[in-house]
Amino acid sequence: MKIIIAGAGEVGFHLAKLLSYESQDITLIDTRKDSLAYADSHLDIRVIKGDATSISLLQDAQVQDSDLVIGVTSSETTNITLCMLAKQLGCKRTIARISNTEFIDNKETVKFSELGIDELISPEELAAAEIQLLLSKSAFNDTYDFEDGKLIMVGVSLLKTAPFVGKMVKEAAKIFSELHFMPIALKRLGTQFTVIPRGDTIFKEGDQVYFITTSEGVDELYKLSDKKKEEIKNVMILGGSKVGFKTARDLCVNKFNVKLVEKNKEKAFDLADDLPNALVINGDGRNVELLQEESLESMDAFIAVTGNSETNIMSCLVAKSKHVKKTIALVENMDYFQLSHSIGIDTLINKKLLAANNIFRHIRKGEVVASMRLNNLNAEILEFVVKPNSKVTGTIIRELDFPKSATIGGVVRDGKGIIALGGFEIKAGDRVVVCCLPKVIAEIEKLFL
Repeated sequence: MKIIIAGAGEVGFHLAKLLSYESQDITLIDTRKDSLAYADSHLDIRVIKGDATSISLLQDAQVQDSDLVIGVTSSETTNITLCMLAKQLGCKRTIARISNTEFIDNKETVKFSELGIDELISPEELAAAEIQLLLSKSAFNDTYDFEDGKLIMVGVSLLKTAPFVGKMVKEAAKIFSELHFMPIALKRLGTQFTVIPRGDTIFKEGDQVYFITTSEGVDELYKLSDKKKEEIKNVMILGGSKVGFKTARDLCVNKFNVKLVEKNKEKAFDLADDLPNALVINGDGRNVELLQEESLESMDAFIAVTGNSETNIMSCLVAKSKHVKKTIALVENMDYFQLSHSIGIDTLINKKLLAANNIFRHIRKGEVVASMRLNNLNAEILEFVVKPNSKVTGTIIRELDFPKSATIGGVVRDGKGIIALGGFEIKAGDRVVVCCLPKVIAEIEKLFL
């Protein structure tokens, strides 16, 4: 695909990097020479310095031949204008990053597609939604809903006491034959290798394992992973950033008891006006005494979303030392993901990774309705809609020419989530969730074309 990305910041560079690894034809546009110089020297892409809303510049970037234009600059006005111009100049599809979530809330009223914008994304809104999801499934350190929860992906670190530790996948399947889940990926403790589980793969203590399950299977996984389902009611949020505000707002709507700590006095007063159902505290969240005075020990969850990754990590460690059940830290450095479980933080979230996941489904071949990369694992989950003429249509799973580095986690059929085993026949209209290593994505896509 020919893809133009405007904005070489965190999200834009991360997208360009991931897409360049897949040999996509990428052009990166930015007004800052230093940002482009780094991308040009580290990635196999074309870079252009200039204003992304310049028609002559877009023509130089061959926008008329492009499959996708992605506007992820820091200015939502630039991103929206870019997408409108690109569509007029012949681009097939456009995506704009925005910060004003009113646009997303009212996209049924305002027909953005008629203006030339096919998709709107807000990394801050995605992060807030991710936090909500993590709090609703508190024992798990990663989670994702497919088709409004018809199928659910959960990630969990296996304790020594988990019943299937030491057993092969096929042995666990026989012992727990009535259960509703499928292991789709795992990473061994202390390694960087991602494993797509097969029948003879052995579960080990400390494994970070990802499962696809149904709503009924979530409770079963709590028991079998020896994790306790904790009720989350009292939440402390550190940082009145956009993510902090959106998270507090959404949690208050859902009747959580929310305390928000913000260092900037003026900002704290503004937040207090905008969040009448939350307790807003003006203070430095790095001050342990302040956190203790505000009853940190009585919190069920602690969420650190300041603009400083190190502050977020350290404050979560303080909360964990006070026996807070659930800790979530917003980080910008992807390398920190490798440390999260070993140092004791439950979950790290990253806005650029969430935005990239949201954008990736527009790049995949076949009818992909959801796409995500697993945190700290070299694996991708794709949800395909099966077409009548797809190679998989009418075929039993065990008879598919499916790569060993991929697995089918589940199927949504007629609005119901199904954990599909080897004897399951795939039909047109099914929504199939596949987990695979990046090296076999092209093979998987061909099966669903």
